[in-house]
This record gives sequence, C-alpha cells and structure tokens, in this order.
Amino acid sequence: MPEMLDARGLTEAEAIERYRKSEYPRPGFTADVVMFARDPEGLWLLLIRRGGHPFLGKLALPGGFAEMGETIEQTAARELEEETGVTGIAPRLLGVYSRPGRDPRGWTVSAAYWTVVDRARVKARAGDDAADAGWYRLEREGSRIFFAKDGEREALEDMAFDHADIVSDALCRLEEEDGR
Repeated sequence: MPEMLDARGLTEAEAIERYRKSEYPRPGFTADVVMFARDPEGLWLLLIRRGGHPFLGKLALPGGFAEMGETIEQTAARELEEETGVTGIAPRLLGVYSRPGRDPRGWTVSAAYWTVVDRARVKARAGDDAADAGWYRLEREGSRIFFAKDGEREALEDMAFDHADIVSDALCRLEEEDGR
C-alpha cells in the first residue's frame, strides 16, 4: 500500500519534521490526590501544608508536576509518596482541572485522583516541599466546610490553588457513591 499523503501532499515523516512545537504553547501537567478516610469520629482528608511559594503555609492536596517520561498516574503516586510518605494507594481519576490562573506560576492542568482508605493504616509524614502532612477532620457548618486538626480550624475556601474546587468535587463523588 502506498504511503498516504495529507492535504499538503506530505508523508507522515515529512509532516512531523515540519511540525514546530514552539508554535503551540503547552501547560505544565500536574497531579493532585484527594484521600479520604472514615472512622467513628467522622470523615477525614489527608492534606499538606505548603512549605514554599506560591501559597506558602496554606493547606493543599498532595500533588505536583509530572516528570518527563512518567504517566500522570505515576506522577500522582510519586508526589503522594514524596510529600506524605504514603505508598501503595491506587486512587481513581476524579477529573481534569484547567481553569486559567489556577496556578500563579503559569498555565497548568491537573489530573485529580481520589480514594477512600483506612486512616488507621495510613500514616503520613511531611516530606519534599510539604512543611506538614496529616489527617484533617471535615466539619460542616451550614454550607461551609472546615478542616480541623489539633484544635485549629481552616476553611475549605482558603486552600491553595483551586484545591477547594477539587475537594468539593470529590465530596460530591463520595456522596454519590454512598447513595448507591
């Protein structure tokens, strides 16, 4: 079978050779992980406290940038381990988050994953660029959600990046699955 030519009369090899990547800006690609746990005390979420800019000191989901040659699933697992020490978790895809301006460092797109684990079996410790990592109990006051740990409370809407949106979506997914 003869090699197919495109509308410009080019073979695939010729088209690839003429392709100019620099004409097509690309976002940074990240992964974030929403990890819930339930016990008699309530619903918990594994969070980190950012140890660097942007959003220094803010609560965030474990996550970070993909490295060359890894899948985004590998990115999620690597970042979860680097920032919290947690391994052996197989989260499911929650969604893709791409709102312009979600990261002040530049254009980023994130694949967010979620899971529910046994909190007693998952011990977190801060690592990499996380100043702290741990389980936060979710508390609801009307339509507002707060995270509580060691007598301190922080509001969902005060999270870094667009992580409040990601957590809200994960909570909806959790509630949907609970209703089945």
